Amino acid sequence: MAASRAPAGLKSMMNESDRTDADTSKSRICTSALQSACEDGNVVVGPRMTTSEYLQTHEAMLPRELAFGVLRVAESPVVSHQRAVRDLTIALTAFARERRLGEVLLAPMPASRDVLLDRERDLVVHPDLLFVSSDLEHIVGDRIFEAPDLVVEVLSPDPRIDDVDERLDWFTRYGVRECWLVDTVRREMSVLTFDGAAVETRARVKPDTPVPSTVPVGFAKSPVALFGWPWPH
Repeated sequence: MAASRAPAGLKSMMNESDRTDADTSKSRICTSALQSACEDGNVVVGPRMTTSEYLQTHEAMLPRELAFGVLRVAESPVVSHQRAVRDLTIALTAFARERRLGEVLLAPMPASRDVLLDRERDLVVHPDLLFVSSDLEHIVGDRIFEAPDLVVEVLSPDPRIDDVDERLDWFTRYGVRECWLVDTVRREMSVLTFDGAAVETRARVKPDTPVPSTVPVGFAKSPVALFGWPWPH
C-alpha cells in the first residue's frame, strides 16, 4: 500500500515543529515554571530564592547554583568535561583514601556537592569536584555546609553557570584553600591558591610536571598522567 501523504497544512506544521525542536535543543534547558530569562548560558529563575527554599526544591541532574538569591541552571556537561571529572575523581579518591586524608565528592551527585558558602546571603555553589580534608569532615552532611579545602572546575568553551572570575572571588572570600582549573579544549591546567582576600598564586602546570598542590598534601600526578592527553610539544 502506498504511504499516505500529509496534507500541506500538516506538513507545514511538522516542519515548523522540527524547527522548534531544533531551536529548543540549542537553548539552555530550563527546569522551572518560574523561568524568566535565559541569558549568556545562564537560566535566571524568578522570583528570588532563599537558601532554605533552594534546599527544598526537587533535585535535578543539571548543574545549578544559587547566586545571592538568583537560581542559575546550566546545560548538561559534554563528554570531554565528564571524562576529565572522572579521571580526577579516580586519582584523587585513591590518593586520599589510601592516606586517610579526607573525602572526594564528584559531579554526578548533585545534592551532595551543594556547597553552602553563605547560607544567610543565599550563596550555594556546585563545583565539578571537591575535596574535604579530615580536619573539616564536620562540614559534610547531606550537603557541604562550609567551604571545602579544594574545588576543581573543568572549563567549557562557554561558561556553564557563571563567570570563572566571579567564582574565584567567591572561593577566596569564603575560605577555599585551593582551586584547580582544567581546560579540556586547550588542554591546560592551572592551580590557584587563595589567601582569604585574593588569589595568592596562580601556576600553569606543565604537561609532564606533578600538580603543584598542597591540597591534598603529596599528590604528585602530572596532567599527562591524569588525563592521558596527547599534549602538544
